[in-house]
Amino acid sequence: MNAEFPEIPAHQRISTRIVAASVIALAVVLTMVGGTLWLSWQLEGGAAAINDAGSLRMRSYKLALALDAIAQSGPATAREDLRLLDATLEGLRRGDPSRPLLLPEKAEIRAQHQTVTAIWQQQMRPFAQATLAGDLGAIRAYRQAADAFVAEINRLVFLIEHDNARKTTLLRLSQGVLIAISTVGTVAMIYLLYLWIIRPVLRLRSGIQRMAAREFDVRLPVETQDEFGVLTEGFNGMAAELASLYRGLEARVHEKTALLAAQNRELSALYDITAFLSIPASTEKLCQGFLSRLVQLFGAEGCSVRIIDPDGENIRLVVSEGLPSRLVNEEQCLKAHECLCGQAIREGVVEIRDFRHLPHPQVFRCEEAGFCGISIFPVASPQSTLGTFALHFRHDHTLQPAEKQLLETLGQHLGLALENIQLSAKERQLAILEERNLVAQGLHDSIAQSLNFLNLQVQMLENALSKGSLPDARQIVPLLHAGVEESYNDVRELLLNFRSRLETGQLEESLQHTLNKFNTQTGIQTRMSCTGNGAPLSPEQQLQVLFIVQEALSNIRKHAQASAVVLQIDNRQDYTLDIRDDGQGFDPALLTLQNEKHVGLAIMQERAARLAARLSVDSAPGEGTRISLIVPRKSPDETRGKP
Repeated sequence: MNAEFPEIPAHQRISTRIVAASVIALAVVLTMVGGTLWLSWQLEGGAAAINDAGSLRMRSYKLALALDAIAQSGPATAREDLRLLDATLEGLRRGDPSRPLLLPEKAEIRAQHQTVTAIWQQQMRPFAQATLAGDLGAIRAYRQAADAFVAEINRLVFLIEHDNARKTTLLRLSQGVLIAISTVGTVAMIYLLYLWIIRPVLRLRSGIQRMAAREFDVRLPVETQDEFGVLTEGFNGMAAELASLYRGLEARVHEKTALLAAQNRELSALYDITAFLSIPASTEKLCQGFLSRLVQLFGAEGCSVRIIDPDGENIRLVVSEGLPSRLVNEEQCLKAHECLCGQAIREGVVEIRDFRHLPHPQVFRCEEAGFCGISIFPVASPQSTLGTFALHFRHDHTLQPAEKQLLETLGQHLGLALENIQLSAKERQLAILEERNLVAQGLHDSIAQSLNFLNLQVQMLENALSKGSLPDARQIVPLLHAGVEESYNDVRELLLNFRSRLETGQLEESLQHTLNKFNTQTGIQTRMSCTGNGAPLSPEQQLQVLFIVQEALSNIRKHAQASAVVLQIDNRQDYTLDIRDDGQGFDPALLTLQNEKHVGLAIMQERAARLAARLSVDSAPGEGTRISLIVPRKSPDETRGKP
C-alpha cells in the first residue's frame, strides 16, 4: 500500500504544543523563582539596614561616654566614634549591594532616615565637635539631644522591620504560589500528555490488537490533525488494504497449496522413476517399469517406448502398455521419416490434443485405435537421441508446461539409463574380447607350440613305421610322451588361471598358495617375503597381479631350469612385486628379435597395462631372471578426479 502523509501545520503539531507548554511553564517558574530571589535579597539588605540603624543608638551613647572621658583618655576615641557614626549614616543612605545593605525605598522610611540624619547633622554633631573643641558645656546639650535622636532611630528601625515583615509575608506567599503552580502545572502537563499522546497511543494499540484478532473492519476516529491524526488515517488505510488482501488470501493459499502438492508429486515421481532407472535391468524391464509409472502419474490410457536403429532409418517398438494388439503388431517397426515418433526425434516434443483438429487432416493408426491425442517426447542422452516415448489419451487432455518439462527430464533420465545399458554391454563384450585375446595368446604360447611339436613327432613316427625302422620309432615315443605331459601341464595351468578369483586382502595368501603348488609340481624351491602395511589393492588389481605371477612361474617352469624362486612384495608407497629365479637366464636383445615366440611376456605386459603399472624384465645368460612390477598409488588429485 502506497501512502502519502500530508504536511502538518506547525501550530497543530504535538511537538509545537509540547514546546510551547514547556516554555510557558519555564517562564512562570523562572519568574516566581526570580521574585523569591529578589525578595530574599531585599530581606537580607533590610536586615543589614536594621542592624546598622540599631547600631546608631549604641554609637551615639558610646560617643557621649567618649566625650565625657576626653579629660582622661583624650579626644582620639571620641573622634573615631564620631567618624563611625557618620559612616553608618552615610552607608544607610548610599547602601551596599555587595553586603548586601539596602535601605527600603519606601517613602516613609526614606523620610525617617532624612529626619535622623538632620538631627545628627544639625544638633548632635555640632555639639560633639564643640565638645572636642574644648567647650565642656556642649556635652550637656549633646546628652539632651541624644534622647530625641535615639527616639527617631527607634522609629527608623521599626519602619524597616515592618517593611521586612511585609516582604517576608510576600516571600512566603510567593513560595506557596510556586508550590501551587508546580502542582497544577504538573497535573496539567500529565493531562495534556495523556490527551495528546497516551490516549491516541492506547487507541492505536487497541486497533492493532483488534486487527491481530483478524477484525480487519476496525476503523479509528480521526479527532485531531496532528501526527497521531495522520497515523490514525494511515492505520485506517492499512486496515482497509489488509481487509482487501485477506479476502483473497484463502483462494491464494489454496492455489499455492495445490501448486506445492503438484510440485511434490512431480518431485516424488521424478525421484521414484530416477531411483528405478538406476537399478540394473534389461532394456525391456527398464522401459516397462518406466511406462507403468508414467501411466499412474499422468493418467494416460496408453504409452509406448521406441528405440531408433543404429542406421537411423527405422524406429522399433520396445515395450507398450494399454495399446491394442493390432496397433502393436502394425507399428513394431516404422520408418523414421514417416511417423510422428521420427518427427519427435528430429524436432523435439510433438503434442496433438485432437487428431480431428489438425490443419491438414491425416489418418493415423493411433486415431483408428480410438485415441484422441498423443504426446511424444524424445529419449535422449547428452551424446545422442536414442528414441522416443509416447503418451496416448482417449479424451482431450492438455499437459501443463511443468508437466511437459518433467516429461522431458524423465526422457533424459531414460536416455541415460539406456545408454548406460548399452555401454555396460559394450564393456562386457570388450572385456570378453580382451580375455579371449589373452587366452588365445596363452594357448598359442603353450598348447599350440606343444601340439605343433607333437605333430612333427607323429609325422616322424609315421615315416619310421612306414620304413620299418623300430629303433627310430622307439626314440620318438618318449618325446611324444613328454610332449603330451607338457601339454597336459599347460592345460592345467590355464584352467587354474581361469578359475582364480580374489577378494580384497587375499592376494598374499593366494600368492603363497600358488608358490606352494608350483614347488609341489616342479620341485623348485620357493620363498616369499612381504614388507609394508599399505592399503590392499582392489579385487580386479589383485587378480591381474596373480595372473602375472602365474604367467611368470609358467615361464620359469618351461624355460629357466631354475632351482629356486624368490617372490618379494613391498606394499608401502607403491605396490612393488619382484620375482627372481636362479635359472639360466637369457639375452633381452634376442628376446626382442623373437618377440612373437614369447607370447607369455606379452600377456604379462598387457595385464600390467590394465593396472597402469610398470613391468620390467632384467636378465642375462647364466645369471637368472628378475621380473619387477610396480603398481602406483593414486595421488590425492587423481582420487578426486583432478588432472
